Amino acid sequence: MKYAVVYEKAPKNYAAYVPDLPGCVATGTSREDVERQIREAMAFHLEGLRLERLPIPESSAWTELVDASA
Repeated sequence: MKYAVVYEKAPKNYAAYVPDLPGCVATGTSREDVERQIREAMAFHLEGLRLERLPIPESSAWTELVDASA
């Protein structure tokens, strides 16, 4: 299953979150670090949902780069 992930550069670190998995977030000191951290967070989040026998959300978010000058 694939989910959209939003990555952001903050002044001192990087952050990521998964819109379809509320509360699934990660931070890291580099792009590579936050990419690894969010994958681990997603696996942990989904494992927790399965253990609690809660529904696994379908992927519904998408990303697109939009030209603001158009």
